[in-house]
Amino acid sequence: MKVSAPSLMIRIALATAASMTIVASVSAQEVLIAPSAPPPVQDEAVPAPRAGYVWDHGHWRWEHGRYVWVRGHWEVMRLGHHWSPGHWAPRDSRWVWIPGHWS
Repeated sequence: MKVSAPSLMIRIALATAASMTIVASVSAQEVLIAPSAPPPVQDEAVPAPRAGYVWDHGHWRWEHGRYVWVRGHWEVMRLGHHWSPGHWAPRDSRWVWIPGHWS
């Protein structure tokens, strides 16, 4: 099958745009994968409520081959949205970090 030059250029442009979109979405969100389940969540004092903010509890982060505790922090509220905290989820024989997000 013979492909015309303009048709080939359109296909190349579309393929390039698609690959750039994939790279942009991957680089925008880091994927953390750990080989084992995280330790139990640490006890952490939850501060008094703060107007316009929601508390995001602390969590374990996989860093340089081990889990490291990340303290909780305030997230600015987004009206009409609900904060879903980040969590570790099992995937096959590994654990994947699902970041906190507004939904």
